[in-house]
Amino acid sequence: MSTSRPPQAPRIPETVHRRRWAILAVLMLSLLIVVLDNSILNVAVKTIAGPAPGGLGATQSELEWAINSYTLVFAGLLFTSGLLGDRFGRKRVLLFGIVVFGIGSALAAASASPAELIAYRAVMGFGAAFVMPATLAILMNVFERDEQPKAIGIWAGGVGLAIAIGPITGGVLLEHFWWGSVFLVNVPVVIVALVAMVLLVPDSKDPAPGRVDPVGVGLSVVGLVLLVYGIIHGGELGDFADPVVLAAVLGGLAVLTAFVLYEKRSSHPSLDMAYFKKPAFSAAVAAIALVFFALMGVTFFSAFYLQSVRGYSALQAGLLILPLAVSQMIFSPRARLVVERFGARAVCTVGMLLVAGCLAAFALFDADTPLWILAVVFFVQGTGMAHVMPPVTVSIMQALPREKAGSGSAVNNTFRQVGGALGVAVLGSLLSAVYRNEIEGTLDRFAALPAAARKAAGESIEGTLGVADKLGPAGKALIGPANDAFISAMHVTALGSAAVALIGAVVVAAFLPGGPRKAATEADADTGTPVARR
Repeated sequence: MSTSRPPQAPRIPETVHRRRWAILAVLMLSLLIVVLDNSILNVAVKTIAGPAPGGLGATQSELEWAINSYTLVFAGLLFTSGLLGDRFGRKRVLLFGIVVFGIGSALAAASASPAELIAYRAVMGFGAAFVMPATLAILMNVFERDEQPKAIGIWAGGVGLAIAIGPITGGVLLEHFWWGSVFLVNVPVVIVALVAMVLLVPDSKDPAPGRVDPVGVGLSVVGLVLLVYGIIHGGELGDFADPVVLAAVLGGLAVLTAFVLYEKRSSHPSLDMAYFKKPAFSAAVAAIALVFFALMGVTFFSAFYLQSVRGYSALQAGLLILPLAVSQMIFSPRARLVVERFGARAVCTVGMLLVAGCLAAFALFDADTPLWILAVVFFVQGTGMAHVMPPVTVSIMQALPREKAGSGSAVNNTFRQVGGALGVAVLGSLLSAVYRNEIEGTLDRFAALPAAARKAAGESIEGTLGVADKLGPAGKALIGPANDAFISAMHVTALGSAAVALIGAVVVAAFLPGGPRKAATEADADTGTPVARR
């Protein structure tokens, strides 16, 4: 009995192949502003909290939702937008998303109230959800298989760069302009990206998308929104046992379980669950979630460490994290060369161990740790990530046929976003809980402190320092203990982050392919994509 290979996917048209690097540059521009906007608002929250006309007078809760409305809509629609790109055309979806994102940015910059800002940030998240998966899906359809790892490395490096330069960009803008400039700066970038997309980016879609799966799509949206809302709300409260949090998280998990069961039985599933039976695919997806869990958690507490404890401005703190971005930009495009020599399993395992080691290093930091040590740790951490993100993304994207690139990109980005949200929520809650426990004894000595002020001082180092400032000279006695309490809390949280990264190392060591030659053979058999363009 003879066996036959699946029919090969058609080669990239020569006209597209010649301009592939220019197309990647356009995709990177779109990706940069979408990812950057995840972090740029963090440096503007203090300004927005101020009274008009300098700010909006936003409360702490309103500020949190100005950040979270973007994340909630973005994460909830990532999977759906990837499916729509496969069905209706990735270029169309990308253009739609970038236009909506630009409109939302302009409206957010002109917000006259916190409620308007929250609503317009949700509009920006809606647009961003259609941009990010489309960039990776288009990349897979303009590069041949042999160049995809290099292109994905550049794409992954761009994500890391955007996360790191968000605070820097925000700090520079706030030093010269009003708070709305952190959103308005997106508009000219969007216009340039739109023109370049129309001229350069080719359209592509699944030639045989099959029947629409409205039930599966609906379940995925409801499940993801409930899960992410529960994670965010639990992080805000610092209490994952709260009834509302439990209802949202458990409800989201129940709906997502129903989604999986429905997709397994459906004759026209939105996502073929058989892909998750491939160890390389499942391990890569898990690694992305775990590495972003650890990364976003450490990004969260390092900002407080640098600004609240060390006393640096938002711009200075952003510049100190720059080595993290620089190392990713240097090594991400070259990670494929190391994978070709040593195999994805060894490279990703060592990368995860480097990340874990750097996170654990924060447990040794104190208020006087030399800055060069921080810079080295951030650089090595970025180097570790640069040898994890591109290989696992390649494993996910090359496990699926090229016509399903939107679905693969959606899975990749959904797990990335959910992992990051979990990292901020869980590790942020751990940080708050340990800090609260450490500062209790000091607050007990301030018997005259009103109950409301005591509660605010016990919630975070920012709260303690705010109360100390209001107390005047008497409040100086709170500053030293607050710094000590935060550093103790940071040490515990850093070890928690490192433990998560170690779990990721175990996962990739156990399930990623052992060598590149074997991985390539398996992927070719699955996709029928030509190995090289000759």
